[in-house]
Amino acid sequence: MGRHSKTVIEYRSYEFPPHFPLRVIAGEEWRISDVPSGVLHFHNCLEIGICESDSGKMNFSGKVVPFKAGDITLVAGDVPHTTWSDPGCASKWSYIFTDAEELLRPFFDPAALPNSRLLTQVLHGWSGIFSSADHPALANYVKMILQEMQTRSLNYEISVRGLFVALITEVMRLSTEQNDSASANRMVIAPALTYIDEFYMENFSIRDLADACSMSESHFRRVFRELVGMGPLDYLNRTRIAKACSLLRMTDDSILTISEKVGFGSMSSFNRHFYEVMGTAPSDWRRATGTGIGTSILKYSGWLRPPTP
Repeated sequence: MGRHSKTVIEYRSYEFPPHFPLRVIAGEEWRISDVPSGVLHFHNCLEIGICESDSGKMNFSGKVVPFKAGDITLVAGDVPHTTWSDPGCASKWSYIFTDAEELLRPFFDPAALPNSRLLTQVLHGWSGIFSSADHPALANYVKMILQEMQTRSLNYEISVRGLFVALITEVMRLSTEQNDSASANRMVIAPALTYIDEFYMENFSIRDLADACSMSESHFRRVFRELVGMGPLDYLNRTRIAKACSLLRMTDDSILTISEKVGFGSMSSFNRHFYEVMGTAPSDWRRATGTGIGTSILKYSGWLRPPTP
């Protein structure tokens, strides 16, 4: 029996200024090709998009959903996805990328938020496409944030945080209205996703993650792969590599020190997993991107332009 081809999932990281963890990517060049890339990708943050023209489809971990002009898309950082336009179209988009919890933190501790489990659901394993006509409040919040980020008038950062509170509240309400069984199932692995995000640098087993979700290990592995698109160990290693990239870019720590900080037990293991995720060795990646706090944040993080087919 022949081997199944390995699914390729790319990681796209966006770094943010510590005082304001939000970036907008927009402009006339942000038109999405009508040629499907065939490769899913995921982010280190929440992605919010608005389709400004034409139509097409999005693939969320194997589930293909159509979109049209005016639609709002929300994709949690850990949801593998890709976008392509309908034949003959080049849909135009504007995107908001944000570390939602850090954006909210000056207003309140996200963990203390009433119904905080709904916020966890939105930020882990959740995605959706919403019509502006059916969800005008959601569309208006997105448009107002984009406008504030474009004009950058007095106290625009405070305004954006306030608008985001309203936006994420609306999204939390929408998440409770959805009866999609897959969306509901994602809640069962939320404790594991939260644990990985908080304790990725520590040595723990898949059994520990399964226990946090009150599942047997075999059932947990199967459910996790179905919902996230990869196994829990792969997800843990990708999280560790994402954290390592930030340290490689923003600190002068040695590669050995960084590998230990993010939880790898040996340099050989770190180098192997780094190459699998990033396609290059950590030392080469650091040389290519530069080092230290003066390095350009956007130049080497995430897509600045739509991917070329």
